[in-house]
Amino acid sequence: MTIRFAKLTDAPAILGIYAPYITDTSVTFEYIVPTLSEFSERIDLIQQQFPYLVAEEDGKILGYAYASRHRDRIAYQWSVEASVYIHPSGHRRGIARTLYITLFDLLRKQGYFNVYAGITMPNEPSEAFHQAMGFSLIGVYPNIGYKQGKWHDVCWYQLALQNHEDVPAKPSPIRRISL
Repeated sequence: MTIRFAKLTDAPAILGIYAPYITDTSVTFEYIVPTLSEFSERIDLIQQQFPYLVAEEDGKILGYAYASRHRDRIAYQWSVEASVYIHPSGHRRGIARTLYITLFDLLRKQGYFNVYAGITMPNEPSEAFHQAMGFSLIGVYPNIGYKQGKWHDVCWYQLALQNHEDVPAKPSPIRRISL
């Protein structure tokens, strides 16, 4: 298995992994599968600042992970949100863990300090995975999203990527960091 930066040519495979999470679950609060063009634009926009990684084996994308802005205000610039999605054939193979380890290493190199993950409840496997990765539960937004005929809570987890500095430098764009 190879972990590498996503290419725009990977967008169809990545969207193929993500689409069932939209249509068949409440894991994501999106209701409509984006077009390939819309999804490609998302990848491109994220990659201007953050890592967007894929796990590839024998030419097949088995999963992906990326970071994105946590909030828009400037004081939040050292914090990111992380997402990871795995193709069903890649579950329970350590792919999500490997993607996250690589993602977090890149984020540290860029100068980020905090990573957050929002998990639609109930999702015991994702909660257990994030806890095993060192995340701590920091809060729950009750009944924040409505999908598939019911209201869902979202629990938020945090992981400190590195010791906090008194005067942190502005994070570097991902294009200045190598894998």
